[in-house]
Order: sequence, then structure tokens, then C-alpha cells
Amino acid sequence: MTPPPTDSAAVDAGLPPRAAGPRPLPPGRWLRRLLGFMGPGYLIAVGYMDPGNWATDLAAGSGFGYALLWVIMLSNLMAILLQVLAIRLGVVTGLDLAQACRANSSRLSGLLQWILCEIAICACDLAEVIGSAIALNLLFHIPLPWGVALTALDVLLVFWLQARGMRYLEAMIIALLTLIFCCFAITLAMAQPDWADVAGGLVPAPRALANPDMLYLAIGIIGATVMPHNLYLHSSIVQHRARAPGEAGKREAIRFATIDIVIALFLAFLVNAAILIVSGEVFHERGQTQVAEIQDAHRLLSPMLGSAIASTLFALALLASGQSSTITATMAGQVVMEGFLQWRLKPWMRRLVTRSAAIVPALLVAAWYGESGVARLLVLSQVILSLQLPFAIVPLIRFTSSRRMGVFVNPRWLTLLASAVALLIIALNMTMLFNLGRELVAT
Repeated sequence: MTPPPTDSAAVDAGLPPRAAGPRPLPPGRWLRRLLGFMGPGYLIAVGYMDPGNWATDLAAGSGFGYALLWVIMLSNLMAILLQVLAIRLGVVTGLDLAQACRANSSRLSGLLQWILCEIAICACDLAEVIGSAIALNLLFHIPLPWGVALTALDVLLVFWLQARGMRYLEAMIIALLTLIFCCFAITLAMAQPDWADVAGGLVPAPRALANPDMLYLAIGIIGATVMPHNLYLHSSIVQHRARAPGEAGKREAIRFATIDIVIALFLAFLVNAAILIVSGEVFHERGQTQVAEIQDAHRLLSPMLGSAIASTLFALALLASGQSSTITATMAGQVVMEGFLQWRLKPWMRRLVTRSAAIVPALLVAAWYGESGVARLLVLSQVILSLQLPFAIVPLIRFTSSRRMGVFVNPRWLTLLASAVALLIIALNMTMLFNLGRELVAT
């Protein structure tokens, strides 16, 4: 396989030309130029605090206290590293990850990669459908099957935002993220955790690899935190920020986009950590070690914290999480489809296809198994995302380490670090599959 084409080779590779490239950036102060690049990071950060994170973080906190807090921190650092690679690929080559994979793969290989990526996007959308439906049930007592069906209406919100422009879309996302952050900041203040114990949870504990239940949740946290479709999306949207031409402009774009994603994912880490800390303090420390369902957490929060508003804040943040993350899933799906297949679907059609693939299984599970089945499906969706990760990470590392990146090729230390991350994720996935297979044979 050949390395990814550069800017001038994009058309030769048979890839569709983009509607418009980055515009020259007018001279100005450093802060002004930085603010011009802020925004894409928050679209990406949405995927790192979607409802799928809630299920895994709640289960980890209630079952094992703060013992898996270090996994959230590690996952966040891994996410920052991989998103920076996606930034470098998009800015330097002018190609997103899907286009680069297609340009360096056979027709059959590209098709298989697209199918795997679509499965991951559907799993992500499944988590958002379930999370939004649960939030509607908690806030307005709407039955889960009806709530699942109502989530299809959020396509109207997506259309309206897309018609207004990218900046309006980013502003809406930032507003929803602020709401989520504020809700959990208040809830965390009510829980009053022991911060010394919280700090101890940030120290890696290898025993997580020996305990099948902890390993399953650890992989779920990684799958919920490091989102494969975000790598495709980020490498695309980062290209359209205004920048100066030439090598200097690319360096500045990479630097500012890196600052953007570091700040955004740090906020995502705070939210994910807050969910686990609240669960560990309110549930695990008080003997409620089996709280793995969002509904149970909502029901128990207020009486255990002695405040009726705690449960309402929890449900409100969940609804904001589901509605914000659904926007980026749609955008990622379009980038993936155009990159791998060169198909350009209208937004409403793309949204209909993706949302139908998520709504149908969610409806069946909600109607047949109820709340417990929906909770298990939510955690399973995050494991599916984790299993898809290597198929996005390995090509990303290979492309950004290619000499065709020129002066922007990854330094050796960065390639080694990214490769270690990929090997860790693959090893965790293989260990989980081995344990699941052993359990199936035993039963």
C-alpha cells in the first residue's frame, strides 16, 4: 500500500475535490488567530461525553469506586494523541482519514473498512438514541419505545443548524456542553467526595486486567472515550479553517487546532470523571454496587444526596448529551461515506439511514426487555466502538508517519507512542474477546 497522496495528488488519486479550501487568514493578534481555529475541537469533544460514557462510567463507579478513574484519564490522553494525528493528516495532505484509506486500499479493502466504520457509527448513534429516550422518560415520563421514536425528530434540529452555518452549529454545541458541565459541577459539589481517594483513583491499577468485570468496563470506557468516527470527522472539518498559505500556515493551523482539541477534551475528561466520581461516592461508598443503569442512578441520586434537584440535573444533562452528540455522528457518517465510496447523500437521507439503523434495535430491545435490556445494549455499543478502533488508528499512524508528509512527518517518538497506544487497545480487545469466549464455552 502506498502512502497518502499530498495536496497536489488528491485529484490524481480519484478523490472528489472539495468545494472550497481554507481561505487566507488576515494578519492579526495571536489570540484573534487562535479564536479563529476554536470550534472543531468542541464538535469532537461531544463524542467523548455521549450517553455511552454515562453507562460505562456509572457502572465503573458504582461497582469499583474510583478504581477505574485512571482509565478515564488514560483514555483521554490517548484521545488527545490520536486527534492530534488526525489534525496533522487533514491539514498537511488536504485529505480526511477516509479519503486517505480509500486512496491506499483496494476496492474490496476500502469497502470492508467502510462497513466496519459504519457499524461503529451506528453503535454510537444507538447510544445517543437510548440516552435521549431515557432522558425523555426521566424528565417527562415518556415510555421508552415512544422516546426512541421521538429521537428521530432531532433531524429537524440538525437541518436547521446546518442551514445556519458551521459557526451556529458550533455555538449550539458549546452551549449544550456548558449545560452538561454545569449540571455535573453542581451534582459533584452536592456529593462532596473525598478528594484524597479521588486522587488515588488516578494511579493506574493493573488488577483491572485480571478482573473480567473490570476489564470489560475498562474496554467500554476506552470505546466510549476514544471514538473511531471522530478521527475521520476531525481530519475533515479541521481543513476548512482559514489559514495562511504555505508551510508556515500549516504549522500555525496544526498548533492552533491542537490547542483547541486539548482544551475541549480536557473539559470532556472533567465531565466523564465527574460521572464516575459521583457514582463512586453516592452509590459505591453507600453499598449500592450494582447501579449500572441510568434510570437507577436517576432514582437514587436525590434521596441519597438529600436534594430533589440532583435527579433533574442528571436527566437534563443526559438529554443535552444525547442531542449534542447526535449532530457529530451524522457529520462523521457523511465524511466516511464520501471518503470511502464517493457517495454524496443529502443530509436528510444520510440522517434517515443512520438513525434507522439505531432506532430499530433500540425499539425492539426497549419493547421486549425494558430498562435492563436497554442498559445492557448501551454498554455493548461502547464495546463495539472499542473493537473498531484499531481499524482507524493503524492507518492513521501509518499515514502520518509516511515520508510523504514531508517536514510534517511524525517524529520517531510520536510514532512509537502512537503505536504503543494502538497495541494496548488491540491487546485489551483480544483479552476481552478471549474472556467472553471462555465464558460462553463454560455455559
